[in-house]
Amino acid sequence: MWILGHLLAVGIGISLGLIGGGGSVLALPILVYVMGVPTKPAIAMTLVIVGTVSLIGLIPHWKKGNINFNKAFIFGSATMIGAFVGAKIAGLPFVTDNLQMLLFAVMMLVAAILMIKRSFKKSSDISTTNNPEYPESEVYQPPICNYCWLWLLTEGLGVGILTGLVGVGGGFAIVPALVILGKTPMKEAIGTSLLILVVNAIAGSIGYLGQVELDWQLVGSFILAASFGSFLGGYLSQFIDGKKLQKYFGYFLIAVAGFVLFQNYHHLQKKPTSVSTYNSVKQNYYHATKF
Repeated sequence: MWILGHLLAVGIGISLGLIGGGGSVLALPILVYVMGVPTKPAIAMTLVIVGTVSLIGLIPHWKKGNINFNKAFIFGSATMIGAFVGAKIAGLPFVTDNLQMLLFAVMMLVAAILMIKRSFKKSSDISTTNNPEYPESEVYQPPICNYCWLWLLTEGLGVGILTGLVGVGGGFAIVPALVILGKTPMKEAIGTSLLILVVNAIAGSIGYLGQVELDWQLVGSFILAASFGSFLGGYLSQFIDGKKLQKYFGYFLIAVAGFVLFQNYHHLQKKPTSVSTYNSVKQNYYHATKF
């Protein structure tokens, strides 16, 4: 299972390199269902993994000047607070492992649907210019309100809470918010979102301090595997159209979300003692196989 888990981590990196996002949402189910890590430690580990991989992906955007630090500060401040609060909420007695995984599955479904929807959009539906210097990926939509920065803060807080609570980076929500509400060009929004994901991960991880014990060796090996996959995906992107893969990857995410929903809804139907026993057995297995 160790080898399988790390091969899947390489797959996460490849998806990031090919389609620019979405793959990191698979880190949590891989840690839980393949590596046998209990849910709460797995969420904290996911935050560290996603944050580090985002930091690596941030470097080329930084060099190209595709980061808006002012908007990163405005949106990132709200998401950092939200991520810390979300991590603390996760420690409350009524927030069970099953509840967290159910929320995670719902967010995975949202990300998958948005990904599939984007894959069907043609450049003619998005682009409003014939200038070849401004391809589809650089066009941004006009703002939809006069005081969008207030909504930007509100959405940032919500995205941050979800990040801390279920380990979802929220890039699928951050980029549209920066483009539509923040009046940000797409390339700049992508680079800025990576910086926000990094600070989110830091805040969420701090929120989990004292709540869970992390397997840093596993975190490190997962980061190395995902980083290798990311570079490999970047190379393969020269030969494969990542946009065409978005639709199929989105359907795959729906299948994974369905599996997670089924597993956790099934456990919710059992008596609380059964759930406790299940978590106890999984915890013991994890510590017994911890390397």
